[in-house]
Amino acid sequence: MQPTSSAPAARPANATLILLASLYCAQGLPSGLRALSLPVLLRQHGVDLALIGLLKLLALPWLLKVLWAPWVDRLASPRLGHHRGWILPLQLGVITVIATLALMSPERLFDSHFFLLIGLLLLVNLAASTQDIATDGLAVRLLPERWRGLGNSLQVGGYKVGMLVSGSGLLLAMDALGWNLSVALVALLLVLMTLPIWRFNERRELLFQPAQAEPAGPGLLLRHYRGLLLQPGMLFWLAVLLSFKLGDALGSPMIKPMLVDQGWSNAELGQLTLISSLAGIAGAFLGGLLYARIGALRALLLFGLLQAGGIAAMALLVNVGGSTGLVYLVALFEQTADGMSTVALFAVMMRQCRPEHEGADFTLQASVQLLLAGLVGATSGWLAEQLGFASLFISAGVLGLLALPIVLLYFWRGARPAASAA
Repeated sequence: MQPTSSAPAARPANATLILLASLYCAQGLPSGLRALSLPVLLRQHGVDLALIGLLKLLALPWLLKVLWAPWVDRLASPRLGHHRGWILPLQLGVITVIATLALMSPERLFDSHFFLLIGLLLLVNLAASTQDIATDGLAVRLLPERWRGLGNSLQVGGYKVGMLVSGSGLLLAMDALGWNLSVALVALLLVLMTLPIWRFNERRELLFQPAQAEPAGPGLLLRHYRGLLLQPGMLFWLAVLLSFKLGDALGSPMIKPMLVDQGWSNAELGQLTLISSLAGIAGAFLGGLLYARIGALRALLLFGLLQAGGIAAMALLVNVGGSTGLVYLVALFEQTADGMSTVALFAVMMRQCRPEHEGADFTLQASVQLLLAGLVGATSGWLAEQLGFASLFISAGVLGLLALPIVLLYFWRGARPAASAA
């Protein structure tokens, strides 16, 4: 980390903001394909809800990346730059896999080649999750403390834009262009999102630091994280990370399948996802602004309450899918609340990162946040079959409310940023 100055930090250059937005958007493009488009397409091809729910397990690399994050911080390319040396080849790998999917028959992918589809998507998530480690570290180094809130909005907003394009955009394009051409366009967009990092001269912009405090070796993982876990209040913060997004993880995978069962077409779902995703992006930027004004505790409590209410309100849509106005009202509210709550959570996560360990520390927290969320989300389809959609969404809302007392406990125990305690 660069030495801090007493002078007010200047706003980052537009080129820096475009660079970070493009990298997070590139992460959102394959995620939108997996999380938004595929559940609809698989359901239309008669795939069981339980198997659709298991798509959440494809996020496993995002959980396990904590195991190799210290080496991403530690190892670097003298020629390409520390972060750029990781991001460029990984992003090119994602482009290659998406282009491969564009060449394959959707009928076979969703039937006899289903597990090949799962394997390719797993490779995509492996590359994207590792790219995220390097991108988060790059963001921390490029953004002064004063502008980290803006960075969180770019992270959440850029990611949601990518998901919007490959989610609603792909569904809208499918009817007119078909699977092959639509997915090929996603690959082309990934190429465009790679241009800013391709042109970024990291060796000139950032000092190359090939060595971190810990020496490389088998013990790097333990040494890297031991210090973080020993920070005051960290156990309580880990409890917040485990619980804050559980309700959303349980309910959100079944929103699209519920509407498919009520007769919504690709075009209708694509339009709904487009408009609600725009609301989510607006919520992310609104959440960043409110976070700076009301502080971490109030932001987590207020946005967490809205998040729980939004997912519980989905129960109102069961058996009333024909009421388009109500569907849009609830979907817009839910996505706005999701954007606000995510920005608040990520902002506090950044506060916990130690100097010189930003990438791996943020990764550990993100992995913890995904731990139970991924497992709970994987059961969403099975629970929907057992309980029904309405009971599932209400249960998800209650689960979201149960996280709020844990937030209070964390702050009442005297929470303070890990960086300041390091």
